[in-house]
Formats: sequence, C-alpha cells, structure tokens
Amino acid sequence: MSGELLKYYLGANVEAFSTTRDASLPYPVTTGHQVHGSLVAEVRRPGMERDELQGFDALVTNISGLAIGVRTADCVPMLLYDADNHAIAAIHSGWRGTVQAISQVTINRMSALYGTRASALSAVIGPCIAFDSFQVGEELVEQFRSCGFRMDEIHRYDGPNREDMAGGHHIDLVGANRELLLDAGLDPSRIHVCGIDTYRDLNFFSARREGTACGRIINSIKITD
Repeated sequence: MSGELLKYYLGANVEAFSTTRDASLPYPVTTGHQVHGSLVAEVRRPGMERDELQGFDALVTNISGLAIGVRTADCVPMLLYDADNHAIAAIHSGWRGTVQAISQVTINRMSALYGTRASALSAVIGPCIAFDSFQVGEELVEQFRSCGFRMDEIHRYDGPNREDMAGGHHIDLVGANRELLLDAGLDPSRIHVCGIDTYRDLNFFSARREGTACGRIINSIKITD
C-alpha cells in the first residue's frame, strides 16, 4: 500500500484521501501551520501558503477545485463535507485538539459561514493512533475526565505499563472525536472511521513509533464541481 492514496467516498462531488508513506500528491493541497490548538481558518483563495495560515489546526472553504488538508502522524484527521451548502473542512485533532473540541468549533464556524447543519454533514476519521496503542499518563486521563468525556467508553486501564504500548492507561482518540461529532449533531451513519492504527501499520507515519521528526500523512478534501 505504500506509495498509494487511501481514498474515501463522501459524495459524488467531492474527493478525499490520506497519503500513505511515499505517496505523491495528485495536486497541490493547502495546509495550515498546525500548533495543536483549536483555531479555524477560512481558505478564501487558491495558493495560500502555510505561513499565511500560522496557528490554524482546521481549515474550511466553499471554493470548488481548492484542496485543503491537514498533516498528521498519529493525531486524528477529520474531513467533513456539507453537500447542501457546497462546503468542506479538514481538521487536525491530537489529544489537545480533542479536549478543546476542535471538531465542534469547526462545525460552528461552518454554520456561521455557510449555513451548515451538523445533521447534514458527512465525515471521515482517517488514519491515527488507535485505542490499544495510545498509552498515556494519569494526568492526561484527568484532562479528558475534566472535559466531560464518557470515560467508560474512551478510557481503560490495563495494569502496569509493559513494552510495545501494552499495559497502563489508554485513551481512545477515535472514540472521543466520534463522540464530539455525535454530540454536535452528526448522523452516526454519516461518520466513516477508516480504522487504521498508524502506530501498528508501517504504511503510515507515526510520531510515537518513529519520533517527531518523521514524515507526515496528508489528509485532503476537495470539491470537484
């Protein structure tokens, strides 16, 4: 699979994909300079550079032919499509973005800009670190607990830490972000989870497995008409 694109179907008039290791982009993709925050930028013209999008972890647009995306290597990428209002979003949500509910911030921004209704959105959650692989400390568990997540669903304790991310506390980032999308009003049948664990699947970059200097997955979405 290395060198290929992982493609998603979100509708007839939109293209969405994640890159695997060594894959080439089929066209330019506008991405922000991500900082693990919750700021959302509207991309209003083609050719915007990353330096123009400093500090933004989510991008939205309604311009046809303009591909937007986010860079990830274990963090959760989400791609949203509003077919009713011809609008899209690309979201980067690590644990910090998740506890800041960046997906809900993005949906609210789409609603304000384009009239988006959450119930009409289609979403994909792309390759990211999975529940079994995301071993965390007690302090991070408390961050999620204090934000009101349903801990019985997104947290488990597997006993003393062992090698290869076994044991210890684990957080389900996919589950937490799916919970946020559902709480925002998305139809569960419109949320597609690709199910790829970047830590285990060598076709994808993983900062936890390879270090933070590793490459990045590009997760992109574009309106085609």
